Amino acid sequence: MPTELTWLSTRELARKIASGEVSAVEALDDHLERIDEVNPLINAVVTLDVDGAMERAVAADKAFAAGARLGPLHGVPMTHKDTHDTAGIRTTWGSPVYEHRVPEENALIVERLQAAGVNTTGKTNVPEFAAGSHTFNPIFGTTVNPYDRTKSASGSSGGVGAALAAGIQASGDGSDMGGSLRTPGSFNNVVGFRPSIGRIPSVPPKNPWSWLSTSGFMGRTVGDVALLMSVGCGPVPTSPTSIPEPGSVFDLPEFTLEGLYQPSLAGVRVGFAPDFNGLIDIESEVRTVIESQYGVFESLGAHMSDASPDLSDADEVFSVQRAYDFAANWGEILRTQREKVKESVIWNTEKGFGLTVDELVSKDAARVRMLQKLQTFFADHDVLVTTMSQVLPFDASIEYPTEINGKPMGDYLEWMRAATLISPTGCPAVSVPAGFSASGLPIGIQIVAAPGKDVELLKVAHAFEAATGHHARRPVFPEASC
Repeated sequence: MPTELTWLSTRELARKIASGEVSAVEALDDHLERIDEVNPLINAVVTLDVDGAMERAVAADKAFAAGARLGPLHGVPMTHKDTHDTAGIRTTWGSPVYEHRVPEENALIVERLQAAGVNTTGKTNVPEFAAGSHTFNPIFGTTVNPYDRTKSASGSSGGVGAALAAGIQASGDGSDMGGSLRTPGSFNNVVGFRPSIGRIPSVPPKNPWSWLSTSGFMGRTVGDVALLMSVGCGPVPTSPTSIPEPGSVFDLPEFTLEGLYQPSLAGVRVGFAPDFNGLIDIESEVRTVIESQYGVFESLGAHMSDASPDLSDADEVFSVQRAYDFAANWGEILRTQREKVKESVIWNTEKGFGLTVDELVSKDAARVRMLQKLQTFFADHDVLVTTMSQVLPFDASIEYPTEINGKPMGDYLEWMRAATLISPTGCPAVSVPAGFSASGLPIGIQIVAAPGKDVELLKVAHAFEAATGHHARRPVFPEASC
């Protein structure tokens, strides 16, 4: 049966450790026990550092006993996405190219979590090179959905999403280029938050001017995402795109009032457009659930309108910039180790190789037009509410949905346009649980705010979450019926 500690929020577990009610060793033992119980069924955690984690837990308890100053996540056990470097722990990107790679340094997001007290325990599964929104690779295999283990957990942060849904941990780190935090949030009935570009800076040796992909967080609650944002954000001198605000801007009282918060969206101006005014196809069951959320926002006092920004330029911007980034990131690997790379990565990287100057110039012009239209929309609206995933969690044995409502998908990206239309805008966007299909599959709703309005966005998401409570529905595992 699930242990008590694994289902606590990150806030509550950290609070219990800080008060001495629970030791870091006890928290780690429960975390590892839960991995033993459910991971063989879902394949979310792919690398473990049990001995190192136990040493860190013992040290954390000694620090507590000595009265040392403790970080806000002191002793909290957490796995990390396998695209985020972890010093001394294998980081593979799900690729045979990096199968035995052990970094010497932490990624910035891991470094900041550890500085706040997190006890790193291992890594969660990803698609090869984080390409595609279904988590499978030739090293570790497929991660499946805790709500239906024949279905996809999405990706590329699918291992993180499945781990949260299955009660392994309450929150964790991920990244998002084309929906890699948000779509797994939808598929796994958890929160997936893509922050504004620069909120969690990109730093060398990566391209510090990178703007399409960003690190971010997932959690079973919005409050836990806000907590991780409070320790994971803040400017870095080596990042020219850093947002100057400190992470403390996310440390707000309403996010700490678990069970006591009274939700309200009085005065919030909501543009409600499930299909972006006809830009995307949506499966009928998903559409029904999303459209029914209009009344939730209305009942919370929001000012509603059936409005969407004109995102007709977003496809061009996303497609060209993603191809450029793939060529920049994986081009050398493709030239030297092509036989080790999956076909979708080859396709997207070669698309980058083939870009012309005219295409790059056209992309930049399209981006300017898109940003102008966004400014017009957000002058009259605080948030946009739309569909998160256009499809229900799909069969885990296929790479991606090849059609929606009978319409063929042109490539492995087209089925997730609800996410990829937002990525090139630079807007913060969050997926929040919105309900379930008739067969019990999770469905998330996407809420989007203007660039830089991350805190305001999480406030709206928190109110929606408190009013609906869909996040509280857990998956059923075999031991639950014992």
